[in-house]
Formats: sequence, structure tokens, C-alpha cells
Amino acid sequence: MVRIGNERLIASARFAVAKELIPRFEEAGAIVEDGQMIITRSVTSDGKSKATTSGIAVPASVLSELSEYLVEVHAQAANLSIGKSAKQRELLDRFGGASVTKVLSDYRENLRNYQDLKLRIAAFKKSMDAKDSALATLREFTALMKKLALVSGEYGDIEAEMARLSSVEELRLASENAHAILNDEQAGVLTSLGNVRKVLDAARGKDAALEAIYSAVSESFYVLADTNTTVASYVQALEADPARLDYLQSRKSDINSAIKRFGGAGTHAEEVDALISRYATAAETMKDLEGGDEKLSALENELLLVKKTLLASAKKLTQVRIDFAKVLGERVTEEIHHLSMPHTSLTVDVLSPDYSAVKESDFTATGCDEVAMLLCAHKGAPLVPLSKGASGGEMSRVMLALEVVIAATHPVGTYVFDEVDAGVGGKAAIEVGRRLHALSQHAQVIVVTHLPQVAAWADSHFVVNKNNDGSVSQSDVREVSGDERLTEIARMLAGLEGSQSAKEHAAELLSLKR
Repeated sequence: MVRIGNERLIASARFAVAKELIPRFEEAGAIVEDGQMIITRSVTSDGKSKATTSGIAVPASVLSELSEYLVEVHAQAANLSIGKSAKQRELLDRFGGASVTKVLSDYRENLRNYQDLKLRIAAFKKSMDAKDSALATLREFTALMKKLALVSGEYGDIEAEMARLSSVEELRLASENAHAILNDEQAGVLTSLGNVRKVLDAARGKDAALEAIYSAVSESFYVLADTNTTVASYVQALEADPARLDYLQSRKSDINSAIKRFGGAGTHAEEVDALISRYATAAETMKDLEGGDEKLSALENELLLVKKTLLASAKKLTQVRIDFAKVLGERVTEEIHHLSMPHTSLTVDVLSPDYSAVKESDFTATGCDEVAMLLCAHKGAPLVPLSKGASGGEMSRVMLALEVVIAATHPVGTYVFDEVDAGVGGKAAIEVGRRLHALSQHAQVIVVTHLPQVAAWADSHFVVNKNNDGSVSQSDVREVSGDERLTEIARMLAGLEGSQSAKEHAAELLSLKR
């Protein structure tokens, strides 16, 4: 797309956005100012692209979504896609407008609910397959926890008490030696401090500094005296308790076994707390598992109700489409008659499954319906699929007729027709131009055509010229009006410059629009 030697291509356009569409555009992230939106797209020579709306970057996917409300493009390839059921259903739904949109939206919501519930049931069944094993494990766990009666923080307390009971003799020896050092009448710490107090007591009244020293020594003496009493009590109370030590060792072993069986990789204290927490919810978990059959039955009953609702919404969508299909066929037939196909008619059939024996695969995102547009060339002729019963020129006119009809109920801002009048000529071409002009009363219509009979109906006429200086090809677009437009229409008619008869014919064509 980017010309060789250039860094980037930039295309920009200003669109008018219908008032009712502005909230939807802004919700998508587009910027709409005074009912208008400027869209800019740039592409670099290495293929990178960037899109903005009113100067604010937006994803290309957002532009693609919003463009459906701004521009409808029809090229010759559209004549091929219109033969497909999916495209025909899309056209019918567009014709149905808000009525079909609402019913289709309700159907899709019901379909999502149905699919979500089916997934939920499948997941529940999978968990139910393992419920017996899970229940057995939970029962074993709760029985063990009930027996253990774990208390938060006890593991640390057990380890501390075991450390003390395992070292009773060492503790006794240390505490008795400490008591002896404090209490010795000849060289004990208390005796020495008592002597220091006596020495200082005689002179402390003569110097405040010495009084402070005396007070500090006295305080130490009394503190050590209390400590000596505490040590004596500690020695007296200290005794071996093999039975208690055996119990603690057994308790610790039981806790370690529980952690190994049901715990994780945290510290022992953390795992004890985790086991206590799990035990608190185990009863409820077991209740859920034990009531699984009832819950599954409830979910399956709910699925039946949801499917019933889905089926009803699918039927409603089918009926709404049938109603609009009849009207669409009648109106398009009327338009076709204006396009020099006076004996041709279009029938729009909505094909739905037997809803009394509908299959799961019948429920799609667009409903359960197939749409078939059938053409009848003349009275008494058989109905044949549109793709098989129309020539290229006839297909172009049917496509135009569809757009003219749909535009009245589901308009977009701009229609672009790129040589969709291929295979059309003479009177039929004049009628194509007339209907395109009629369509322009509802929206902006841009037509790329080589037919003077079509170009003559335009309100504005632009000529595209391609120039080549030998090294670079360049296209330019310029508007023609007045005599210049008359000359251009004549050139399109005769392929000759300056033909007087062609100019007279061109003037006659241009007069048709007045």
C-alpha cells in the first residue's frame, strides 16, 4: 500500500455519528465531538499500522466493530457472498432492525446461560467422580483431628518443655552452683556485698557521691538476695519427670505424623495452625460432598428449565424472522420491478429445525435458522437459490434492491458501491441509477461506476485519472460540473471526445434527475 521510497501512508476521514449511536461509540473508546468523529489510519512501509479517533489511539478491532455503523461497502465480490445462507440471514436481521436485535440478544443470553450451566455440571460430575476418595480422606482427617485436639502454639510449648525435662540434671547442677556462689558465708557474693555496704555506711553521710554509690550497692545486694531465694526455690522444685517427657515425645510424634499425612511444607507451628483451620471447615466440606447427588439432581433440573427457556427464545427468533422475511421478500420484489425485472420476484424462506426433536448442534450463536433467498424469474417458473437463478447483472440489481429496502429500516451513514452495476446496461442501468439516487435520500451514497446512465443520477460527479511519468504512477480525483460534467458523461457514452450526438444524449440523461 505504501509507495516505494515513502515511509508511511496516512488516510483520514470525518464521519457524522447518529445521536443514538454516540454512547455506544464512546463506550468502545472512540471520541465523538459535536456529533462527528475523525478517523485516521497510518501504515508504515514495514507494515506497522496505527488507528486514531479524533487524535486518540484505538485498537484496529474497535474501528472494525464501529465501522459497521458507519459504512456499508459493496463490491462485485458481494454478489458472491449474498448467495450464502449466512449473508442472507445477516441481511434479513438487518432489515428486522431493533425487533430482531432484541430477540436475538435475549436468545444469545439464554444460550450463554445454558452453555455455562452445562460446563458447571460437567465440572461438578468430574469432582463427584473423586468424591468417595475425598470423603474417605476427610473422615480420616476429622477423626485424627478430633483425637489430637490440637491447640495453636502448642508445638513450640512442647519443644520448650521437652528441652527442660531432657536436661534436669544439668539444670540442677548449674542452679545449685549458682546458689552456692551467692550464699557462701565466707566468699559468697551476698557476703561480699554485705561487707561493702558496712564499709560504705560509716562514711556515706560525708559525701553525696559516696551516698549514691552506697545506694547502688544496696540495691544490688537486695536484688541478688531476691535472686538467691528464687534460685533456691528453683532447685527445690526441679525434679525429673520421665512420664511427662514420654507423653510430650509421644504427643510431638503424633503431631508430626499428622503434618506428614495432611500438612504442607511450612514450619511445624504454621502447619499446626493450617490443620486447625482445615478442621474448622472439614465438616461443611463433607456435608457438600455427601449431598453431591442431591446437588447434581438440582443442577440437572435447573438445566432442563434453562433449556426450555432457550428453546422458547429460539422459536420466538424464528417466528420474528419469518414475519420479517415475508415483508422483505415483498418489498425487494417491488424494488426489483423498478429495476427492469418486471416479472421477477424474491422469496425469503426461514428454515428452522423440528423443535420437537431439536439437536444440541442446532443452537448456534445466530439461532437455529438457515435463511434462503429464492428467485423466481417469471410467473410459473420454479424458485431457485439466488446464487443459481440470477446472472451477474441481475444479481447486482437484487443486491441494490435489498440495500434500498434495508436502508429504510436499518440505515448506516454511508454506502459505497464499487462497480456493482457490472453486467447491467441500457434501461436497466438507468433504473439502477434511479434507485441509487433514491437510496441517497436516506444516506450518503458513493458509487464507483463506468456507466453513464448511473453517473448521471449523482449529485456530485468525480473523475479519477491515473498518470504515469515513466517512473511513478499517480492518481488524482477531481470534481466535474456544468459543461465539464456534460462532456465527461458524453465521453463515457461514446468513448469519443467532442461527439455532438453523445453530448445531446448526455444532456438527456442528466435531465432525468431533475
